[in-house]
This record gives sequence, structure tokens and C-alpha cells, in this order.
Amino acid sequence: MSVIIRKSLLELIFSGSFMKRWNDKLRPMELIEVDKQGHKMIVAWLLFLLNSRDMDKDSKRELGESIIEGGLFDYLYRLVITDIKPPVFYRIKENPDDYRTLTNWVLTKLRPRIMPLGEDFMNRMSEYLMQPDDKGLDRRILHAAHLYASYSEFKLLKSINTMDHELVEIENSFIDRLNSMRDLVGVAELLDEDSSVLGRFARMCGRLRFQKRWSQTPRIPETSVLGHMFIVAAYSWFFSMEVGACRARSQNNFFCGLFHDLPELLTRDIISPVKQASPEIGDLIHEYENRELDRVVLGPLKEGGYAEIASRLEYLLGLEIGSEFKATVNKDGVILEASDEQLAGEYNQDTLDPKNGPLLKVCDSLAAYIEAHTALKNGISSDQLHHALYRIRQRYDETPTIAGVQVSALLADFD
Repeated sequence: MSVIIRKSLLELIFSGSFMKRWNDKLRPMELIEVDKQGHKMIVAWLLFLLNSRDMDKDSKRELGESIIEGGLFDYLYRLVITDIKPPVFYRIKENPDDYRTLTNWVLTKLRPRIMPLGEDFMNRMSEYLMQPDDKGLDRRILHAAHLYASYSEFKLLKSINTMDHELVEIENSFIDRLNSMRDLVGVAELLDEDSSVLGRFARMCGRLRFQKRWSQTPRIPETSVLGHMFIVAAYSWFFSMEVGACRARSQNNFFCGLFHDLPELLTRDIISPVKQASPEIGDLIHEYENRELDRVVLGPLKEGGYAEIASRLEYLLGLEIGSEFKATVNKDGVILEASDEQLAGEYNQDTLDPKNGPLLKVCDSLAAYIEAHTALKNGISSDQLHHALYRIRQRYDETPTIAGVQVSALLADFD
């Protein structure tokens, strides 16, 4: 069965932008599910690189695929069970029959939306969710990343919930469970946020939840840069399935989506009309982003002993060729730009480490379109939102198919 991405799947992925976390606690800001998922998968990527250093390439790619799909399975499950508090959910998991009943119900709810991804995907998801006690490396990395991201949120609200009787118990639980995973390479460094380069980088990435997109345009829901990066990453993974991308290309597309707005740590979310006001302004912003990225992120990682992480970030962000939205391959150690036709044909092989920048741009545009479309559907009337929809539709009416994706036809489903 061929994979066909539908509007319903895109909207399901986006729906995590509505889900509030810690909503029984006093919060300094709303904590949103897609933000947590973005932070979790960034940390999972760091742990993936560090714990696969000694693996052969095939084993490493298999691990990367398992981590990405496992993270997406967990997210889809979470979208259905919504507000079940962790202690209640853990009690359910302790009883295999209760957990199996709950999971079967979740899969029934998800099936209509994810069946276009194919029966194999559905079977893999069912197998993954029905085996919650699996202690494989992929599961342990995802669990450590989940704990780290959730603990990061907890520390944001800890100081204003001093009257809460659950506070000490919650914090001790996070600390105990994270300490039990220190045998994973990188976990100890992540916990040492003040003196570890890795810990500081992970904490810095979490700050992207503070940066709201479309900051001058009222929207429901508001979305952050961190949540947007996760949504684009998820879209990139599913569209990679649709176009038949090889394993390396699929993973690169996902992780490129997960980091494509990382420079906004340093520049904030500069809207497209400003970037496109003139070539000179666009070049100036790009030059500043690259300089600050090297000074604040890449340089410290290299100096701190994480050169391989910095190198992968450089490749994912397209620094050698000037843009994350260009298609690239690594041919005999040389980074080359490629065409859509080459990626779909001769370059669609793991050994070339391909990355599909134009596909990423499609996913970035679709995420923006759904943000604007959803806000308008929720009653927020704004010239900026209408203009954004028009601009995106016009772009893909002129070029209906990009990177093998029929974008114009997909956007027509939103009429």
C-alpha cells in the first residue's frame, strides 16, 4: 500500500499545539505538548549520537529510525490520552490487562487518521505501544529524553508552586529516575547544566518555547518556535515515507526539521517579509545568524569535546551550501547540492547521506499554513493571516509539485 499524506494527519500532528501541560499547577506561562515533544526529541538526538559512536552505520541508522518512530508513536498516544496524570497512567501500566485495554482503545481512535500511512506503520505502532516494558537502547534514550524535557518544565514552575504538597515528591521522582539512567552516555552531562557544554546547549534549545511565532498577530493557538520545529520534523518524516526516501534521507529530513529554526535562539523569529525586503537585508540577517551560531553554539560544542554534534548540526542547517532548504548529498566527503530528480533517483541511497531541503521547505510552509488556517477557523480575523494563506497558496499554485509532494492538491483540501 502506498503512503498518502492527508489533511487529517497534518491536523492531528498540529493538534498538540492546543494541549496544555501541568494544567493542575500554577504556571508562569502555558506549557504546551508540542514544545515538550520538540525539546524531548532534540535531547533524544543528542543521546542518539553519543550512544551510537561505536556502532556500524547500519546499526546506527536502525537505531535512529527506532528513536524517531518511537518518539512519534509516543506523541500520537499522548494526543489521545490527553489529561491522564502520570501517577494514574503508571498505575494503569502496572496492570497488563488494563494497559492493553487502554492501548487498544487509543489505536482504534488513531486508526482512521494514520491508516493512510499504511498497514506496516500501523502494525509497528501497535507492536511498539503494546510492549511498554521493552528496555532496548532506543526506548531508554527516549525515556531519558522525556524525563529531561519534563523536568525542565517542572523547574520553570517550581518556584511559584511552593504551597503545592506534591512538589517534593515530583522532583525527587525526576531526580531518581534520571540518576538511574546515568549509564547512558550524555545523561550525566545533561543534568549538569551549569558547567557542561552539552547541558547548556540542551537547556538553550528549551528556551525556544519562550519565542512565539507571528508575535504581532493574535492567534488561537499561539505557537512557539520549539513546537513549530517539532511539527515540521514530524511532517518531514511522514512525507519522506510518501516519496520513498531511503533511511538516511528520512532521518536527515526529520532532524533537519527539528533544528531548522535553531538560529532563532540568536535572532528571534524574524518574519519573512522583513527577510525578503531586499537581498541586502536577507544577506545581513543570514551572516549575523551564522556568526552568532558559531560563537554561541558550534564553537562551544567543538571546544567542549562534541565536535561530531557540531558537525552534524552544520550539515543539517546547510551551512556549507548556504541554506537548510537546499538538497544535499555527501559524496566522498564533499557536500554537494542535488536536484529533486537526483534525490529521487541515483542519490536516494544511505551511503550518500542525502538531505531533502526543498521537502523541508514544503513542510515548513504547510505548518505555517495550518497555523494561519486554524487561527482563522477559531475566529481570529487578521489581514496578516489571510495574506499568509494567499501567499502560500499562490506559491504552490505556480509550482504544484515539489520534491515529489503534490502540495497544491493537499492545500485544496483545506478549502
